[in-house]
Amino acid sequence: MEERYAPYLSFLGLPEELRPTSGPKVGILPVPYDLTTSYQPGARRGPIAILEASTHLETFDEELEWDPSAFLQLETLAPVVPDTSGPEATMGRIYAVACEVLKTHDFLVGLGGEHSVSFPLVKAVKERHPHVGVLQLDAHADLRESFEGSPYNHACVMHRILELGLPTVQVGIRSLTAEEHDLIKAGKVTTIFAPEAVQQPVQEFLPKVLAALPEEVYVTVDLDAFDPAIMPATGTPEPGGLSWYRALEILREVAKSRRIVGFDVVELAPLPSLVAPDFLAAKLVYKLLAYAFAPIHLRS
Repeated sequence: MEERYAPYLSFLGLPEELRPTSGPKVGILPVPYDLTTSYQPGARRGPIAILEASTHLETFDEELEWDPSAFLQLETLAPVVPDTSGPEATMGRIYAVACEVLKTHDFLVGLGGEHSVSFPLVKAVKERHPHVGVLQLDAHADLRESFEGSPYNHACVMHRILELGLPTVQVGIRSLTAEEHDLIKAGKVTTIFAPEAVQQPVQEFLPKVLAALPEEVYVTVDLDAFDPAIMPATGTPEPGGLSWYRALEILREVAKSRRIVGFDVVELAPLPSLVAPDFLAAKLVYKLLAYAFAPIHLRS
């Protein structure tokens, strides 16, 4: 792998003396790629914006009343350099790197980059967890067979994941094609559309989410799942969407009943002079780590 980011651009930016030397090893993999972005580019700058914003996070989680950074060995890895020969080659490169990371780390976190990068990350996690399911927070169904000439377009990522034979749940969907709607109606994927996810109590739709997910879950969060009022820095923003606390409630409840074995946060396209979305993305990464490892921490 290439040389790692400098410490101040590692996740949280903690000095060596404050990092634990035991505990679960988490590989944080930046994937600065947005070749197939179809509206507003810039997601290739998402990983570095998340890393920079993370250095300003408080590491104590007031909700769970513990400090995950004192429990987890967090290692920010070298970014995956895209293969300029095209999307398919880049997906292969991401998969190969992710598989190598999982040989030496207990847990994989992907920082996107456009949403297409989730497919090779999920594929790599499936090698270690063959019966994993996928929870997708997103505004878009992303179930197209192909888009703009490529089956590895960001709009096709969930179709590629379904081809891996993994049970999949989508939450927050509010933009899709007629063909994608047909796949949902045919029961190929479990979908909670945005009006239900936003307006109904979580306990109203949570049983449907949990019933479709196996014991182990990979979470992929496209940041356009959030309302653009709090997350305008995405390639394809959609009106409506999840609030910060609604998204956390969904993720927390899933983590209570299922074991999160990997996740990614994608589609941050940073906006000049507007750092709030970058900070939201960084804090979301840290909250997901806290939810994923809180059960292990409580047993230790």
